[in-house]
Amino acid sequence: MQLDHSFQVPVPQEETWRLFHDIEAIAPCMPGAVLDRADENSFEGRVKVKVGAVAMSYRGKGTITRDEAARRVVLDLSGSETRGGGTATATVTATLTPDGEGTAVRVRTDLDLTGKPAQFGRGILVEVGDRLVQQFAGNLQKHLSARPDAGTAAPDAARSAASTAAEPEALDMGAAVWPALAKRAKVPALVAGSVAVTLLAVRLLRRKSA
Repeated sequence: MQLDHSFQVPVPQEETWRLFHDIEAIAPCMPGAVLDRADENSFEGRVKVKVGAVAMSYRGKGTITRDEAARRVVLDLSGSETRGGGTATATVTATLTPDGEGTAVRVRTDLDLTGKPAQFGRGILVEVGDRLVQQFAGNLQKHLSARPDAGTAAPDAARSAASTAAEPEALDMGAAVWPALAKRAKVPALVAGSVAVTLLAVRLLRRKSA
């Protein structure tokens, strides 16, 4: 399954590119994720998500490949549920291009899921992905705004928070899933409503004619 997203950050391309070299700085911006270990080219971490009363925890790892000339970073990710047989693998490609005084980030994700999340289907996963990218972009912008110099290393407090968190805070996917389900149900609901009104009108006419 291929998903495409994009967002903007309010700093120049070169400064954004330097930030994307620092996985420890940007990991806390991803909702529901905690980074356990990272070096220049690989990392390990955990993700916890929640849909209604169902919570799913994943433990995974990834490798990082960077194309300096193209300002492109590729993440190869794999993970599995800590309790259950579900798995997730993804190749995430982020490309940075200048956008006025800021930077446009285009993200392409090739995703493969098994287990409970695979039941939602592509349409809902796209909607969920849109919302997650929006949250990530918002957190990233706040992080950049809080830094005295966007080109320097992340503050010690941010690194400490990323490294000492024992358990990730569950990302409630219900907030993203239910609007998507409601949108899908909108047309059938309108059709059902129209049929109900028509039947009611027919019954009223029959009563009047009787």
